Formats: sequence, C-alpha cells, structure tokens
Amino acid sequence: MATAGKHSETGFWSVFRVSSGNFLEMYDFMVFGYYAEAIGAAFFPTGDPVTRLLLAFMTFGAGFLMRPLGAVILGAYADKHGRRAGLLLTLTLMAVGVVSLALTPDYKTIGVAAPLIVLAGRLLQGFSAGMELGGVSVYLSEIAPPGRKGFYVAWQSASQQVAVVVAAIIGLTLNHLLGKGEMNAWGWRIPLLIGCLIVPVLFYMRRSMQETEAFEKQAHRPELAEVWRSLLTHTRVVGVGMMLVIMTTVSFYMITNYTPTFGTVVLRLSPVVGFTVTLCVGLSNLILLPVMGAVSDRVGRKPLLYACTVLMLFTAYPAMRWLVTAPSFGAFLTVELWLSVLYASYNGAMVVFLTEMIPLKLRAAGFSLAYSLATAVGGFSAAIATALIKNTGDKAMPGAWLSLAAVVGLVATLMARAHEE
Repeated sequence: MATAGKHSETGFWSVFRVSSGNFLEMYDFMVFGYYAEAIGAAFFPTGDPVTRLLLAFMTFGAGFLMRPLGAVILGAYADKHGRRAGLLLTLTLMAVGVVSLALTPDYKTIGVAAPLIVLAGRLLQGFSAGMELGGVSVYLSEIAPPGRKGFYVAWQSASQQVAVVVAAIIGLTLNHLLGKGEMNAWGWRIPLLIGCLIVPVLFYMRRSMQETEAFEKQAHRPELAEVWRSLLTHTRVVGVGMMLVIMTTVSFYMITNYTPTFGTVVLRLSPVVGFTVTLCVGLSNLILLPVMGAVSDRVGRKPLLYACTVLMLFTAYPAMRWLVTAPSFGAFLTVELWLSVLYASYNGAMVVFLTEMIPLKLRAAGFSLAYSLATAVGGFSAAIATALIKNTGDKAMPGAWLSLAAVVGLVATLMARAHEE
C-alpha cells in the first residue's frame, strides 16, 4: 500500500470516489443509446424511421468530436493544477450536459431549438468527457501499489459497466411498468432525470479525493502552451495510443450502447430481450475487466492484446452472421458474451498499458487525447453499423466493423512500447 497519512489513497474507497464521475458519463451515454429511437422521434421528426434513428445516433456521436479538444485543454489543466481539480471540473461540465437532454422540450413544442439544445448539450458532454477517462485512468495508475496497476486501472472501465447494468435494469423496469408506447412518448426521460438526481452525490464523493503523490512530487507543472508543444513532439506515442484504443471504443459501444437498438430494430426481438442481453454483457464486463487487468499484471500487457485482436479479427463477422441467420435470445446472448470476453480481456490490459506509454509530464493530456481521438471514431459505431446495414442489406455488417477495429488494434500492438520513466 502507499505510505501512510496524507497519501493513503489506495484501496476501495479511493477507487470508488474517483470512478464515480465515470459512472455518470457512461450512464447518460447508455440511456441515450438505449432510447435512440424515442429520442430521434422527439427531436428529429422526419418521415423515415431509419433516418430519425441515424440523426439520433449522429447527435450521440457528435459529442465525441469535442473530446480531443477537451482532452488537450482539460488534460493540460489537470497536468497543471492536479488530477483532483481536473476531475471536479469535468464532473461540473458533464452535469450541465445531462440536465440539458433531460429537460429540453421536444421538437413539437419549441421547434428547431430542441435538437440544437440537445446537440449543444452533447457537445459539452463530449468536451468534458475528453479528460474524464484519461483523468480517472491516470489517477488510478498513480495511486496503485507496485505490481497492481493493471488491476487498479481496470476499475476505470469497470465503473462504466456499473452504469451499463444500472441503465439496463432501469430500462427493463420501465418497459415492464409503462410499455413501449408510453416509453417512446415520455418515459425515456425518466432515466435521464434519475441521472440528474445523483449528480450532487457524485460531487460530494469527488470533493473528498486527495491529490496523487506522483503529481505533488513533480517539480515542474507545464502550462497549456508547453503541453501543446510536448504533444506535438510525442505525436507517435499519441497516434499509436489512439490506434490501441480504437478496438476498445468500437467494441464497447457495439456490445453495450448499440445492443438494445440492434436487438429490436435489426433482429426484431423484444425490447426486454435487448435490455436483458445488455444487462448480462454489463455484468460480464464488470467481472472480467479487473480480473483481466490483474492477469495483465502477471503475464504482461501485450500477450492479451495480441490474443484478443486476432480472435476479434477472425470471429466477429462469422458470429454475427450466425446470429442474424436465426435470431433468438440464446444466440444473441451467446454472441454478445463472446464479444464481451474479447473486449474485457483486451481493455483490461490496454488501458494500463496506455498509461505506461505516456510520459509523466503530459500523462493526463496525452492519455486523454489518444483516448478521445479513438472515441471520435468508436463513438459513431452505432451510426456506422446502422448505415452499413442500410446500404449493404447485410445485417451482419457490425461484425465487419469490429474486425476492422481489431486490425487497427493489432497493428498498434506491434508498434507500441512502454515509456521508461
């Protein structure tokens, strides 16, 4: 454990506090994805339901385009003023975005202002999220005891799975109580309002965080201009890091955010099936991520990265082809859990490896930028999958998108090397 006293920020409660904001970010993203069909109808009332869905997913994805900017600006803020200060700022901005979607009237009430407000809220969320994942991952890596970085950093992603599970449980409950008609009309706002209610609790928890010892020992804390210059001189490590993260972001959003929509719109299964499968995937991820992070502490990061990218490359499309040929709850669950195993095993090793690639002086900004650039690609996965299916007529095309992401991850693993402090 860490030295006693001021910097005893290891253990369950420190991990819980720092990961709390991650929960809110991912909870809101999941709710948006789960109810994309209803959100599209509320804010983008075109005649074609597929077009409405695409517009909703494009709005969802637009937030990811702001992440690189947030990564640099807010990441530089965290590298200058501390990990704790940076994470409190991102939570503040994130909360504004959550409230904007929950409370904005629909298109029929205020016209074109409705989708514009929703878009603005998503852009603000994307800006704040640009540093959130990086800030949490860096914080956990800097408080981790020796030899346990993989296990600690994996809780960044594991906390997101709690959001997946909670959002899925709420979705199942509301669909049972209200039915599809009322859910599409107004019930989709209830999960967002629940997110608003937990914001004060998350602020309370994050305010009790301590600064990391590694940051406080830094003799020099760079200004924004210096961070920019450093990032420009480390373009290779940021680029390779982005390529590593692409497989994580594509696979994550495909097996969580897109799953309920894919189940109902493409496979024509009931909403209960989609939410149940998503719930199981979230639980699977939650269990596997810290386990595989710990495994990476024992066997190394790269063996897991190589194995998972190769398996994803050769199994994703065949698995999806088998599923769409004869859709059922059992087949849907089997395919999604297999993809969950690959995602969690890869991500458990990848996130901590990325923190080890980035030099300490620009760790928050560098990690956040690499992650955000990748998420700007992976965050559009639901829209890309929808467009691929529409334009090719092949319902299994999401598997091809996953395989392409695996190729990028495999090449990045071949190129990557850890930074020596």
